[in-house]
This record gives sequence, C-alpha cells and structure tokens, in this order.
Amino acid sequence: MPMKPKLVDAFNIQIQAEFQSAYTYLGMAAWFAEQNLPGFAQWMRVQWQEETMHAMKLYDFLHNRGESVSLRPLAAPVKKYTSAVQVFEQVRKHELAITASINALYELALKEKDLPAQIVLQWFINEQVEEEALVVEIIERLKLVGSDGPSVYLLDRQMATRPAPVSGAQA
Repeated sequence: MPMKPKLVDAFNIQIQAEFQSAYTYLGMAAWFAEQNLPGFAQWMRVQWQEETMHAMKLYDFLHNRGESVSLRPLAAPVKKYTSAVQVFEQVRKHELAITASINALYELALKEKDLPAQIVLQWFINEQVEEEALVVEIIERLKLVGSDGPSVYLLDRQMATRPAPVSGAQA
C-alpha cells in the first residue's frame, strides 16, 4: 500500500535531519581533535556513524515501500565551542529537537493510519530515549571532573572505548 504524500515528505525531512545530525557530530569530532581530545573525537565519530545509519534506515524504509527519496541540502556544522561541556550541552539540545521531530512524525503516521511507518518509528522513539540518557550521563561526568587536566585525560581515554555501531543492530 503506498504511503500518503504528506507522510513521504515528512520522512524525507527526517532523513535530512538525521544526516544533519551526522554532519553536526562530525564537526564536533573535528573540534575535539583540534583540542587534543582524541577520545571525545572518536566518540563523536561513532555518533556520526550511528546518525548516518539512522538516516539510511529511513531511506531504506521509503525505498522498501516503493516511495521516492528526496535528499535535501545540509548546513555547515558549527565548529567553535568553548568547552567539552558546552559541546555536550549542544548535543543534548540537538537530541531533544530530534526527539520532537521523531515524535511529530510518529503522530503523523498515526493520523495517516500507516502501520509500517508506526513500527519503524517506534524503534526511533526507543533509540532517542537511549541517546538522551547517554548524553545526560556524559554531561554529568564532565561537570564532575571540571577542568582538572588528569581527570579530563582519563575521561577522554574512556570516551575512546565506545564501540562502532553494528549495522544490523543499530540500523
């Protein structure tokens, strides 16, 4: 059964939002690398991969439904920050906006009575709960260690241990 045009358009907008997220996190990775914090840079690169996989999950969903993907332009990411805490506060703000976007898309799928869209979006809703919780945990750790060099160094090393996403499990 074909999707309603309004829902297809909303999915395409969400694909752009997910790719924009990936691009944003890649910009943050660059900032961390320039600050000699390779662990944080690695964490952001993993986040970039994960967001790209999220975009592709939606992309594949549209194709599997026989719908057309319409890619939209991306804005250049911000690359000037004052601290790791500020970066992760921006991540939190961004993830809250993505959550709102996913929730609105789910509400549209409900309104349009598109059950397959509702099912795929439920995965995203659950993923956003995890994403938000993880970011809050990192912010709290950063606030705990403050600007203490050895503590930041140890936290940076810990951030580097984040494994790359597994294609089948994450997307």
